[in-house]
Amino acid sequence: MIKSLSIINFALIKELELIPALGLNVITGETGAGKSIMMGALGLLMGRRADSKALWDVSKKCQIEGHFDISAYELQSFFETHELDYETETIIRREVSPNGKSRAFINDTPVNLEVLKTFSLKLMDIHSQNESLNLGNHQYQLDVLDQFSLNAGQLKAYKKAYEIYQHRKKTYEELVLWHSTSRKNQDYERHNLQELEDAGLDNIDLERLEQNLTTMQHAEEIKIKLSQAIHLLDEEDFSVIKQLELLDTLMISISSLSGTFKEAKGRITSSLIELKDVFEVLLEKREQIEFDPQRIAEFNEQRSLIYRLQQKHELHTMKGLIDLREKLSEKLNEIDHLDEKLTASKEQMDLAMNQLMIQGTALSKLRQQSALNFERDITDIIHEIGIENGQVKIEVEVIEPNKNGINKCSIQFSANKGVAPQSLKNIASGGELSRLVFAIKYLIADKIALPTLIFDEIDTGISGEIAIKMVKMMKTMAKNHQIISISHLPQFAAGGEAHFFVYKDHSADKSVTKIKELVAEERIEAIAQMIAGAHPTESAFKSARELLSLPQ
Repeated sequence: MIKSLSIINFALIKELELIPALGLNVITGETGAGKSIMMGALGLLMGRRADSKALWDVSKKCQIEGHFDISAYELQSFFETHELDYETETIIRREVSPNGKSRAFINDTPVNLEVLKTFSLKLMDIHSQNESLNLGNHQYQLDVLDQFSLNAGQLKAYKKAYEIYQHRKKTYEELVLWHSTSRKNQDYERHNLQELEDAGLDNIDLERLEQNLTTMQHAEEIKIKLSQAIHLLDEEDFSVIKQLELLDTLMISISSLSGTFKEAKGRITSSLIELKDVFEVLLEKREQIEFDPQRIAEFNEQRSLIYRLQQKHELHTMKGLIDLREKLSEKLNEIDHLDEKLTASKEQMDLAMNQLMIQGTALSKLRQQSALNFERDITDIIHEIGIENGQVKIEVEVIEPNKNGINKCSIQFSANKGVAPQSLKNIASGGELSRLVFAIKYLIADKIALPTLIFDEIDTGISGEIAIKMVKMMKTMAKNHQIISISHLPQFAAGGEAHFFVYKDHSADKSVTKIKELVAEERIEAIAQMIAGAHPTESAFKSARELLSLPQ
């Protein structure tokens, strides 16, 4: 329920605070005093679009803040889902800056308007003349029937089955699409795979291939220079190895005379051994190197193939080509087994549809059974509130499955004797439609967990005894719900547990809307003025007292 509502810098309101009672609250005031402005402020808390033109002072931001006691409504899962801090007293705040930018908060955490709208609908139900138009919406009508029928458990089971069906249907459709596109491309992909497999990628070391090719292409030059190196090392009288052997022999003599030269002698011996080994390697390499045009051509062809594949597939490494080959192989293998997958997926989807129809049919039967009771109960209520010849007919039609079931609900209504019930869209009288909405909300009020019901001039087009009956109904609803009713009728004003009066204050340079709770004689005077005008007679005061003394 609403514990408090604060409105700052909105329309004609500079600053206003409302602390409603737990039960039935009535708000009255002169036409144009600002009652509708309060509804606009509540609309902002419900996630409606904001307009900077609505600022009282265009240089400052507007702020609407509501404090709600949600301790009895088990909304913890909503807070967990949206990563919000749960508090039993939750604060919803909406801010509109002078530049038109709007921000919304739940317990000081910023949220988008969709989250705000979803959450606020769990806390408040606002009925106004515009809201009556919702009654013409078939989904709204179906929701009303489900609330009356207490179908929540069966509806939950259906929605779970629908979710499973939708998931399996999506999986099947994706497979069908993949099957279609894969079949079109698989010839090309098989060609690519064959190319990669024929290339023998696992047996190619591209770096070594490059080295071998370079060596072969320069074989003659390398062989000549190797021969020169070999000649210098050991094929001349004064070759490097022969000179180093003489040096090694000399160092043997020197080190035998003085131990200080043993290290030097050892290093020369090591160098001689290493150089002789190099000599043998060069001899071997010279024998191995040969100019082979055929092998050069083969290496060139292999290298060109690799480069072409890399360029074709926009890859830069051998590993990339090998990974692509493996992916293509796996994909084509899956395509080869796709028909089996399609068959299995289709079977799963059909099973889900069968289960969906079982749940949907069960839900549909409950709705059709409840429709007759709903017709009877709602007709009794509209007769009580002044539509003596009113008739209500509910048609529950079976349609293709959707997220809410397999039904389309149509509430048909007639207010006049001899006129068959017809679609609510064709009802011209806003007052009759408004009373029908009131009757529906009265009928389902004890079946839904809705903390606060707000009625904006639900009394349009009624008076006298009918007004008193509606007030009594509101009092019944107020036993389980907080009710706020904006009214222009004295019967409503007298029936409220709390009575708030909205008025304009013209004492400053700019008019502002204010609100105050009326008590004792203030309330009697306000109701008398509603009966007889600005200067009520003693008879009006007497009527006001009588209204206030009616059984509560």
